[in-house]
Amino acid sequence: MAKSEKAKMLVNEQYLNTDPELALDRRHTRLLINEFNQVVKTDAAAGQRILKQLFAKTGTKINIQPDFHCDYGYTVEIGENFFANYNCVLIDVGKITIGDNCLFGPGVHIYSVNHPLDPELRNANYEFPKPVTIGNNVWIGGSAVIVPGVTLGNNVTVAAGAVVTKSFGDNVVIGGNPARVLKSI
Repeated sequence: MAKSEKAKMLVNEQYLNTDPELALDRRHTRLLINEFNQVVKTDAAAGQRILKQLFAKTGTKINIQPDFHCDYGYTVEIGENFFANYNCVLIDVGKITIGDNCLFGPGVHIYSVNHPLDPELRNANYEFPKPVTIGNNVWIGGSAVIVPGVTLGNNVTVAAGAVVTKSFGDNVVIGGNPARVLKSI
């Protein structure tokens, strides 16, 4: 029996993003996200309950400011003591794993999906997941972008506005476009 498009996506294989099952999943997630973005403004506890329902895993303390956006939620794992400021976007086709004690400035975007270079495949709506992993004690400054396939180690600081196109190990400050090591900690 052939794998479903969702099954392909979940194991990081090229898949068709117009698949009806995935479209229903995205619609369900958007409804939860819309509810979260409204309710969290007046009831933080209700907002946290929605996030715990949305994500595959969270720590007990998770604080995301509105407006927040993601595609699926069930491919996101967030550790303990997480904070994301306004306008965080997680394009979570591939798994996004965020460690403990992480802080995201406003407008942080993490993308875990890529598109084929072949224009025929791209125009046919194929995509392929590339997971992103963020270690423990990571601070990502405002408007930083983390692209598909990146891993950041523990104790990393990402400067505001950085575009992170490759992986970095522990204990560094990175910044620029493309991001590079600015100093070791």
